[in-house]
This record gives sequence, C-alpha cells and structure tokens, in this order.
Amino acid sequence: MSNSTIRLPGRIAIFAVAHAKYWAQFPTLKEKLQEYHSELCKKLTAFGAEVTDFGIIDSERQGYELLPHLKAADCDVWFCNMITYATSSVFAPIMRDADRPVVLTALQPLNALDYTKANTLMQLENDCICSVPEYVGVANRLGKKISDVIIGTLNGDEKSDKELLQWCKIAAVLRALHGARIGLMGHVLEAMYDMHADPTAVSAAFGLHVALLEPDSILHYENAVTDDEIVAKSSEICENFDRPDPVSDPITKKLTEEDLRNSARSAVALEKFITENKLNGLAYYYEGLEGSEIRKCISSLIVGNSLLIGKGFPMCGEFDIKTCIAMLIMDRLGIGGSFAELHPFDFDSNCILIGHDGPHHIAIAEGKPVIRSLLKYHGKEGSGASVEFKIKEGPITMLGITQDANGQFRFIIGEGESQSGPIPPTGNTNTRAVFKPSTREYIKKWVMTGPTHHYALGIGHHAETIKKIADVLGIEAVIVK
Repeated sequence: MSNSTIRLPGRIAIFAVAHAKYWAQFPTLKEKLQEYHSELCKKLTAFGAEVTDFGIIDSERQGYELLPHLKAADCDVWFCNMITYATSSVFAPIMRDADRPVVLTALQPLNALDYTKANTLMQLENDCICSVPEYVGVANRLGKKISDVIIGTLNGDEKSDKELLQWCKIAAVLRALHGARIGLMGHVLEAMYDMHADPTAVSAAFGLHVALLEPDSILHYENAVTDDEIVAKSSEICENFDRPDPVSDPITKKLTEEDLRNSARSAVALEKFITENKLNGLAYYYEGLEGSEIRKCISSLIVGNSLLIGKGFPMCGEFDIKTCIAMLIMDRLGIGGSFAELHPFDFDSNCILIGHDGPHHIAIAEGKPVIRSLLKYHGKEGSGASVEFKIKEGPITMLGITQDANGQFRFIIGEGESQSGPIPPTGNTNTRAVFKPSTREYIKKWVMTGPTHHYALGIGHHAETIKKIADVLGIEAVIVK
C-alpha cells in the first residue's frame, strides 16, 4: 500500500474578484493584481493543496458563468480572493448556489501604505478588506455562511500563513471523507451501547460509504499468504517495534516467534483484504469460536493494524466506526489519531493515563513502540501480540464523536499535554495526560459532555481546526475548557 494513494491532497478552487470599472481608469492595475493572485495560488500549492485557479472575475455575468465550472472542478474548498474592492453582485451568483465551504482571503501586498507617496492606485492595490463586510452580509441575506475570512498580508505574515495552511489541511480531511469506504467487519460489541451506530446516518453526516464485511473473508487471503511474504512482513514488524522481556504483569511475556509469525501472516492478509475492498478505514469486532481459524486470525490483527494506522489507514477495534472517522480526520490533519480511552488517574502527578488495547498510530509514538505477547486480551476472547507505547510528549488533542438522543452526531474536542514519566508495561498504550486547571476538574468536564468512552488522540493543539471541520460538515462541536 502506497502512502500516496492513501493521503491524497485537498483540492482548493480559487478565484479573485474585482471591479470592472477600475481597468480603464487605472491601466496597470489588473496586471498587478493578477501577480498578487498568482502569488497566493503558489503559496497554497506549497502548503500541499491541489489548486485550480479560475483567475479574476469582475461582473455578475462572469459570476454566473464561473459557477458551473467551480462545481465541475470537484474541489473541497472554494477560496474567494479579495484582491481589491469588488461589488457583491460579482459574488452573489456563486454564493447563492455554493455547495462547498467558502473562505474569503483579504491579504494586502503592503503592510501599510507609504503615506509620503500614497495615491489612489496604491490604495486599490491594497483595498483587500473593503468589500469583505459586504460579501459576508450578502451571504447572510442569501441564507448562506462564509466559513472563514483570512485577514493579513500576502507575505511575511505568520498568522495568515498558519490559517491558509489550516484550510489546506481541512481540504485534505474533506477529500478523505468524501466518498470514503469505511469498513465495518463483524458485529457491534453488544454490551457497549455507546458504540452502536446507524451506517446510513454515518453516511449522511460524513459523506462516506459504510461497507459491511464478513470476518471470514480475511481467511481467504490468509490461506494464500506465502512464506516469503511472512518473512518480509516479520522483518518490517521487527524494524518498527522493540520486543523487551516482561516486567511486572504476569499476563505478558516476550514476543514469541509464533505470535510474530501469526501477526505477520494476518498483516499481509489484511492489506490484501482492504485493497481488494477499496477501503479507507476499518472498524471491527469478532470473537469466533474457541480454537477456530477466525479467532486466531482476528486475535493476530493488532500489530498489522498499527502499521497500517501509521501509514494513514485508520483501524479501530470494538466496532467503533465513530472513532475510526475521528482517527481519519486526525491523520489527514497530520497529527496522528490513536485509539484511546480513559485509564487510571495518577493523582500524585496530576495526570491521567489515556490509551487502549489494540491498534495505535505508531507514527506519533514517543520512542520506539513495544510489542508484547499477551496470554489473554483482558475483557475479550483471544490472546497474542499487542502494542505498547505512549504518544510524543508535548501538546495533545482529543476528538470524540458521539450522538445525542435524536441521533445527531457531535464532536467533543479537548486539548492537554503529554507528560514524561513511566507507563504500565501491560502491552497496551498509555499516555500520561495533563489538563488545566487540574486534570481531575478537566476530566469531569469532559465526561459531563456525554462523549463515547473512546476517542482519537493526536499531537499538537488543534481544537479550533477540528471545530471548523465540524462547522463545515454541519455537526455540533464542543471544545471542553
């Protein structure tokens, strides 16, 4: 599986707006504004977006003519570049029928006018903010919403560059969600009522397709795995993980050759399975009968799953499609997305352990991840290899996706810090998380929002970016503070 086929760039359509009457009055203005517009397009491309530039429009007729081309371009975000004053009649035909998030960019070429040489031409070249209120006001009158306004200077402006990059990443998230195939394999873990989700409601909210898959299908691929493939995958596993001796937990032991071989075989089979089914993510749960081939296969998926998550393919245990989507969002933002839940507090250190058994995003691990063989998977059937690590120290973000009594989805978002220090050697992930004003108070606020007990865990502070994604999707979002 190639990362380039998994992490596709977001697509941004951009057009600039202007006032036609200026061209005859100031003959050099249009060429200069086109230069500034081209600079912004190059910057968006440098930030990783696939940019489609529709140039400058300056009349309502051009607005009407541009609209079908914008829609046909199949972009994720539309940028309206405010290069000078432009009447709202230019913009209204586009905004009236916009079916993508619309971002206004008001980025001046100059930090300030040179008042000793100031003239009308100089003002028009820097009149980027002038019609922004008019455009936002007209959007409101049309019953539409401007997703964001980026205000600043075209060059040397860290804040506006950060906002542009943010929207390039949001575009990548929307690209990943739109038309994605997220697999559900097996059945819901019956006792976890918060895991139950309606596939049609998921499709409606996120614009993706839920593929319902049979666990036994993997056995077809597993039975065809060759010894050479097992050797190659075993080598990949050993390169990515340490295999230490057990410490204090009697259900752990040093990774056995049998568990390594089973994990490698299942990893090869799983990659073929998801490629054949054209999946972009997978949530699963299945027990199988004691001693059955399918139980052995499902019990061996954890290590291969973690390799896949690190490559941009979210894998989620316990049939949790909602957290699988949260993990996908985080991965496309470039911040990881590990499967997590609340573990014991460390009240002495004002922190809480957060992690989970099963697969995790090894690309955001602090140090080299560990594999241990487990004699039993606590609370579940089966045994085998499992992954242990904590995520990188520093800022962290949590994203939980839950539902209310009416079935409406809701984002629960939080920010904290990953703290240095020991974690239990249990073959499960655990990160020492610290929150303000105190971890105890923060976790109380978190649980009182009504989240599911799972969430995605990523590096950095990105609550505002994730909230913008929720806004674009029309989903309620709460940032816990």
